[in-house]
Amino acid sequence: MWTNFQLGDELGILDWYSILVGMLALAALVVHGALWVTLKTTGTVRERSLRLASQCSWVVLLLTLVVTFLTFRVQPSIAGQFRKASWGAIFPLLAIAGLLGVRWAIARADELKSFFASAIYLAGMLLSVVFGLFPMVLPARNPAYSLTVENSQAASYGLKVGAIWWILGIILATGYFAYVYKSFTGKVMVGKHSEE
Repeated sequence: MWTNFQLGDELGILDWYSILVGMLALAALVVHGALWVTLKTTGTVRERSLRLASQCSWVVLLLTLVVTFLTFRVQPSIAGQFRKASWGAIFPLLAIAGLLGVRWAIARADELKSFFASAIYLAGMLLSVVFGLFPMVLPARNPAYSLTVENSQAASYGLKVGAIWWILGIILATGYFAYVYKSFTGKVMVGKHSEE
């Protein structure tokens, strides 16, 4: 389970690259969550959340640069995929625009734009990974053991049933989201019982 933290054939549950990617994911979600709290609150909580998002966005920027550089060294096929289909560069550009947008909007204390810019960064990063790995879903050190879109798909019947349930589920989730969004629209106000 535990090895020497190095990438290679004798992997354990963790290695240095996975921990670094996990740190980036944590920092990015801290920024996104803090921007959400900034969007939904007022006063001291809002100011502290905005300050946290501002500070952590620099960490996200640094970790994004480091993880991107190391990703191309650890998984060279990703760079090959971007060279093969250059239109996929739109996804990293989306992530860059989102990250710069977060910094720009935070500097102007624009809550809504900073939150949406953070969402664009997260979407751009995820789409970059998916595009770079395609057709792999989960790469292995030995390509024969990699999970790909082809070798990990369900049978035709399962895909049809899954599509039907997905449609029903997404309709329910969309309805629930609309209800919750309408119910909790606006900022949370501190009431007279807030200190109890």
